Order: sequence, then C-alpha cells, then structure tokens
Amino acid sequence: MSENSQSAKMCVLGVGNLLMRDEGFGVRAMEYLRDHYVWPDNVDFVDGGTLGHGLMPLLQDYDRVVVLDIVTAQGEPGTVYLLENEDMRKALSFHDSTHDTDFVDLLQTCDLMGCRPECFVIGLEPFDFRSMDAELTDEAKKVLPAFCRKAVLEILRRGWANAKVRDNEAQSPYRAE
Repeated sequence: MSENSQSAKMCVLGVGNLLMRDEGFGVRAMEYLRDHYVWPDNVDFVDGGTLGHGLMPLLQDYDRVVVLDIVTAQGEPGTVYLLENEDMRKALSFHDSTHDTDFVDLLQTCDLMGCRPECFVIGLEPFDFRSMDAELTDEAKKVLPAFCRKAVLEILRRGWANAKVRDNEAQSPYRAE
C-alpha cells in the first residue's frame, strides 16, 4: 500500500478465547494497547475473539492489520514472535478445524477479492492455553507490557501509525517487574 500512516485505515486485532487462560492473550494485548497508548484516529481496536473465518468482512475494511495472538512454535513460553507471509499459519487462534482454514487462507481470499490488507502477527508462546480460566496466567500478565511495547515498536518501524504512552500507564494492573 502506498498510503501514508495518517490516511491508511489500520486495525489492531486481538484474537483468542478469553475462557482458556493464555489463549485470550491476543485480546488482552489489544485492550492493553488501546488503553495504555494514545493512537491516531485512523487506528481501530477490534476484539476478534474466536471468529476465525468470520473475520473476512472486517479484513476487507482495512489497509493494514496487526494481529495479536498466541503462537505455538515449540519455543520457550513467553517468547515473542513476529510472523509474516506463510509463517502466519502458526498463529493458533485462526485454525478452524471444521474447514481447515487459517489466517493466511483468509488473506488469500481477500487477495482474490482485491482487498488484501498489509498484515503481520505479533504472537506469544503461551504458558497455559488449555486450562479453563478467564484470567491470564501470572507469567503472561508479567510479559504483557513488554509484548505490547514490541508491538508498538514494530508498528512505528513500519511507519503505520504513531503512538505514545498514556500518562496513566503507571496505574496499570499489568506492570513490568
């Protein structure tokens, strides 16, 4: 896309199941970025939950999409990944076992329709995504601020949007130790 950072519509998309511990990390990271940083008006924050293929209409509305998710790549829990192109298949929340589709398939469908956004995934190797609990693990809570800083730095590096820390960040329940 040739649009500058002030006019291109950008979506920060948090995905995952909030009832399965760290499976909801992407949604919590999206909320953290929305609540702890000041963003320009061209940036939207969306809870994609577990919609999977149902996100197609949303993707068509944006020029740029940053996906926040968990990634299982057999790394150490807490490892942060930057995924692009085919590597985005590792983003766990987009696997639809019913239809065997994933996020890359969604982007390819957008491409066929002439509306594919620029996209990357920032993912976290989860600590526990199989237990039923609406809370993130303590370990995931501790790494959330640093994860979000990495996401902001990548957005800035690409020139997609400017962001600055809100004044109330020190009052966050998720503080780096």
